[in-house]
Amino acid sequence: MIAITEKENRNWSRMGSRATFGIAILLLAEQEENLMVLSADLGKSSGLDRFCNAYPSNFLNVGIAEQNMIGIAAGLAKENYKVFATSFAPFVSMRAAEQIRMNLGYMNLNVKAVAIGSGVSMAFLGNSHFGLEDAAIMRSIPNLTVVCPSDCAEIVKTVFAAAEFNGPMYIRLTGGVNNPVVYKEDYDFEIGKSICLRTGTDITIFATGSMVYESLEAAKILDENGISATVINMHTIKPIDSDAIDLALAKSKLVVTVEEHSVIGGLGSAISEYISKFSNTPAQLTIGLPDEFIKTGEYRYLLEKYGLVAEQIAENIINKLKQK
Repeated sequence: MIAITEKENRNWSRMGSRATFGIAILLLAEQEENLMVLSADLGKSSGLDRFCNAYPSNFLNVGIAEQNMIGIAAGLAKENYKVFATSFAPFVSMRAAEQIRMNLGYMNLNVKAVAIGSGVSMAFLGNSHFGLEDAAIMRSIPNLTVVCPSDCAEIVKTVFAAAEFNGPMYIRLTGGVNNPVVYKEDYDFEIGKSICLRTGTDITIFATGSMVYESLEAAKILDENGISATVINMHTIKPIDSDAIDLALAKSKLVVTVEEHSVIGGLGSAISEYISKFSNTPAQLTIGLPDEFIKTGEYRYLLEKYGLVAEQIAENIINKLKQK
């Protein structure tokens, strides 16, 4: 597993999610001879420019043909290559959903499908490029692991962990350039095991992707209002870390989920499905994008419009606690 430093993470943060993914692949290629990376005509957009130049034999641009890309990726995996296949979130998760279901899920092949621009980070490109429903679709496919890293350092950690993970995976990249930094020093990253970033006594906030930073900032605001919040980075949406949920149920007055994804089918749904097995559990507040098509606009504007910044997250939680 690669180690990170605060300086590296700040540099990656300035470059953003997609460029950092390209750097991670380039670093991985120095260690993995049997690595193959596929793109649906988005090599530059996926941050893969330097990788393409340095390892041209390990890169395939299949054109705007995501379904074919997954088929080719599956064939390469059958030949024991470690394969990463990337495109914009709705194209890889929805246009190629059948191929991912059959070639990756059903055949259980070792391909990592990487979604760039998940959530609303594609801004002015609008709903055709927004990843609003992708986690919901991908987590419904058997055998498919779903991971959504919290910042650029965790993107690098995820790529290296994914290369060692034997099985199909969907990696969901949120955020844009100047991604906020969550991790300032190295840490242990394990697929399927969440990370507690802050310990509190009143509520537990489970966050994923870009919303981990916003949830940490929201916890500071809650603290000023006399509410002590635990914040957990649930980077793996499937399989869900049930041990972390059990602990939250035992000690929290309220369980909160925060995600840059539709409130239907994502992290909030995964946790509520698990909680539904029990009786007498704390209330759950699900914070995410509404079940509607989203307006077009600057990325930060969209986060603010749909209540996904720290101040609004904290206000939402305070209002929920007042109802009890």
